[in-house]
Amino acid sequence: MHVFITGATGFVGTAVVQDVLAAGHTVTGLTRSEGGAAALSALGVRAWRGTLDDVEGLRDAVAAVDGVIHTAFDHDFSRYAANCAQDRRAIEALGAALKGSNRPLIVTSGMVLDVQGRPATEEDVAFPISPAYPRASEHAASALVARGVNASVVRLPPSVHGEGDHGLVPMMIGFARTKRVAAFVDDGANRWSSVHRLDAARVFRLALERAAPGARYHAVAEEGVPFHEITAAIGRRLGVPVTGIACAAAAQHFGALAHFAGMDVPASCSWTREVLDWHPRQGTLMEDVDSTRYFPA
Repeated sequence: MHVFITGATGFVGTAVVQDVLAAGHTVTGLTRSEGGAAALSALGVRAWRGTLDDVEGLRDAVAAVDGVIHTAFDHDFSRYAANCAQDRRAIEALGAALKGSNRPLIVTSGMVLDVQGRPATEEDVAFPISPAYPRASEHAASALVARGVNASVVRLPPSVHGEGDHGLVPMMIGFARTKRVAAFVDDGANRWSSVHRLDAARVFRLALERAAPGARYHAVAEEGVPFHEITAAIGRRLGVPVTGIACAAAAQHFGALAHFAGMDVPASCSWTREVLDWHPRQGTLMEDVDSTRYFPA
């Protein structure tokens, strides 16, 4: 297959590109910069210069490909609502270009689901769109399926870890380093599901090859790591105190990430493992967090 991948030079996208290439497919990757284009060319990937805001360019980019994997997302949480709107427009543009064909579109979504008291499964629906949670990736994909587009979703957990991580865990490390205390919310018993970036990449590629309209896959290797364990490792590595803070005070410590710090989002991946014959091979979140990978000398 000839595959178009957005976010091709990103933390997850780079791993997806490499996995797709290793499986024998060819890739065109979306990138904004000359440096990104050079990096893709070095991998044998055709670089497509553009941005998620260029919806006409996105439509042109997918005109001659066999499938699309959409991993790009701007994780600047200070403008989260605007970034979610940008993501939705990009998904709609990609879907419009694929409509009328059976060419697959794999959309990336988060693991914020309307579930209480148990691990989320692939059958659970996405959390309703609201000012508190404006991300509409999954809803946009579902709307495309209803219009005849072969779209499916890969849900990523709160922690996608590995070399080059700049997501939630490094952000939590940054708060602890700046404030000289590693904090969790309440008793820290809330859990984060997790996956290594290389294992997640394989889910995207297998989902593309399966091309099952409306499917939802969980790229989850660990069902739920207690947040206080993550915080304890951060405190130990930085040599700072570890403490719980009240939910009402979370915003003062974590800022815009307070909601994520207190989320309890365990998730199952039994169905994904079965239908994709997917078996995570990489190390655990705690092995990564408690290492020089996250705390270089």
